[in-house]
Amino acid sequence: MGRKSNRKKSNRPKGNKQTDAASLARRVLQFLNNNYGQEFNAKHIIKKLEIRDSLTKGAVEPTLHQLAENGSISKTPRNYFSSNQEPGFITGTIDNVNPRFAYVIPDDPKATEGDILVKESDLKQALDGDRVRIMVYPQKGRTGRLEGKVLEILQRDRDEFVGRVEISPRFAFVVPDFKKMHKDIFVHRGDLMGAEHNEKVIVKLTEWREGDKNPTGKVTRVLGKAGLHEVEIHSIMAEFGLPFEYPEQPDQEANAISEEISKKEIQARRDFREVTTFTIDPVDAKDFDDAISFRKLENGNLEVGVHIADVTHYVKPKTELEKEAYNRATSVYLVDRTIPMLPERLSNGLCSLRPKEDKLTFACVFEIDDQAKIHNHWIGRTIIHSDRRFAYEEAQDNIDKQSGDFFKELTTLNDLAKKIRKKRFDHGAVNFETVEVKFKLDEKGTPLGLMIKERKDIHKMIEEFMLLANKYVAEFIFKKRSGADTFVYRTHDSPDPEKLETFSNFAKRFGHQIEIGESKISAGLNKLMDEIQGKPEQNVLEQLAIRSMAKAKYTTEPKGHFGLAFAHYTHFTSPIRRYPDMMVHRLLEHYLEGGKSPDPESWEQKCVHSSEREKRAADAERASIKYKQVEYMALAEVKDYEGIVSGVTEWGVFVEITETKCEGMIRVQDMTDDYYEFDEKNMRLIGSRSKKMITLGDKVMVRVVNTDIDRRTIDLEFADNDEKKSGSRAFN
Repeated sequence: MGRKSNRKKSNRPKGNKQTDAASLARRVLQFLNNNYGQEFNAKHIIKKLEIRDSLTKGAVEPTLHQLAENGSISKTPRNYFSSNQEPGFITGTIDNVNPRFAYVIPDDPKATEGDILVKESDLKQALDGDRVRIMVYPQKGRTGRLEGKVLEILQRDRDEFVGRVEISPRFAFVVPDFKKMHKDIFVHRGDLMGAEHNEKVIVKLTEWREGDKNPTGKVTRVLGKAGLHEVEIHSIMAEFGLPFEYPEQPDQEANAISEEISKKEIQARRDFREVTTFTIDPVDAKDFDDAISFRKLENGNLEVGVHIADVTHYVKPKTELEKEAYNRATSVYLVDRTIPMLPERLSNGLCSLRPKEDKLTFACVFEIDDQAKIHNHWIGRTIIHSDRRFAYEEAQDNIDKQSGDFFKELTTLNDLAKKIRKKRFDHGAVNFETVEVKFKLDEKGTPLGLMIKERKDIHKMIEEFMLLANKYVAEFIFKKRSGADTFVYRTHDSPDPEKLETFSNFAKRFGHQIEIGESKISAGLNKLMDEIQGKPEQNVLEQLAIRSMAKAKYTTEPKGHFGLAFAHYTHFTSPIRRYPDMMVHRLLEHYLEGGKSPDPESWEQKCVHSSEREKRAADAERASIKYKQVEYMALAEVKDYEGIVSGVTEWGVFVEITETKCEGMIRVQDMTDDYYEFDEKNMRLIGSRSKKMITLGDKVMVRVVNTDIDRRTIDLEFADNDEKKSGSRAFN
């Protein structure tokens, strides 16, 4: 049963009695400008502007003639009027935020002042992610921002959606899971492929005639009953366009590759098979793409080799295997499975640096002293024979106990990594330590428990040596011809000052001060990250800090990496799971063999594609975690939870539950103790009667009132809600 709204009724009259001539002229001119290409007479304009009082009605026609006389608008002999002002025309991408309107993000950010608002009625059936051509109205609308309308859909982003079937006696609809698809899809009963009511399906759009409220589609795959683990994971995979299986042809190519390593191949490489070498990975990993070699040199220094699986030795250009790797561009790690970039034969077999096997690698080898100063380095192809496969926990235990396999080597490497890490932070790197959630699942995929992944010294040790290798490879290529050679860089721009200011103000609500002057940003952020370790606000502040930063991307432009404080950086160390690393290996081999710089355009296109695929993978991974969080909270104990306000919008308050790191929302319409108004500038809600403020960072007590697996949402209410019902809880 719905709750009675306490919203105050507006005292503003329905009709607009404003008779000021200048104000009326502005309204009329804005209306005509925002309807460029159309003609209206005085009666049309009175109706469109909803002018009801006779005094203002009588002033419209004289106002129109006055605007025509001074050249602001055009007039026909039949007393029809139209805009003189030329609109702008741009192309961009739809961001369909809600059912009422969308934004168009311009292809050229300099083309307009920000994104363009487009009302639902002006979208011309464009959907989220579509590339469109739009007309931008000359004047800003009531929202205070530029508005426009879609003229043409240039390219559909997707024509398949995942959703739940709802069947009635004469027809059926698919209700999409995708939050930015705000239209149900009509499906003829004969196009259901046998899908039953409440089952999850993949539906392909087949028609959307002009004037139709909803598109028509055809079911192409039935996933199964909504709510089942396998069905929901498959739904997420389909929603993000992730493949369900590896295609037959590239899989056959992989299976046909010989395991034998020829003598000629060994002779062409530096042989590290007699040097102590080991891998350190998660306990459940099978694709070991990096190994560390270690030995003492006669001069007292240490030689540390970072050896990376030589994937491009096996995956050749223009093969189906290569095409599929490029298409996927990254492995995707969902909550219960990995969707690999390469087939299992390569990822877990030929390329995986398994112990007690000869393996082909590409390496960056450092001569380093006990103060972590690097004296020399060498980059090239190697062959290794790993002595030991460590899980992170095993290696950390050996360091802590000072016993077990290779504990001395591990301890020395850990000490070096700490010194390298300190130098990196002293140089201006930012210490972003994000909280990772992991679920313990039963055989049916039901979450039995939730764990926060702990980052120990051993994780940081491996990270430091991978960062070091990536940095030196990037600098090696850049220095050859001062950046003139085409290469794949991983870049990260400096943060936007406005976003940083917003984040700084948010952190102050928890009592944390951040220096955000240009030369103090890194030090200020690092000080904050140290202060919040183990505190309830840690996860919220870490996530918001990351959101305030620019997004890292792949590009052929030799720019720097702000977060790491490196002048040049790349991705060289994970070619089993990242296509850009394969690109780096290919270019590196090309230059080491004396090749000339290739044309950058095709490589830049591959970089853009890889960055897009990286985002898709991250979104899918988050969706799978969110699904399990919703399911976990549906099964969790009915009680009040402590939380932190992590977001405030005009329609609701987002709260992260401290105990479980799960985020839910309290809808404004359900906050019945007062009528709350949204203060966008200060990101807060203010009660109109009580003046009670709900602000980012507030510590609150909440309870779960509903969970929705389909939408992957958790509905909350404040625990001190006057209208709460003890023990009441409804779950879908």
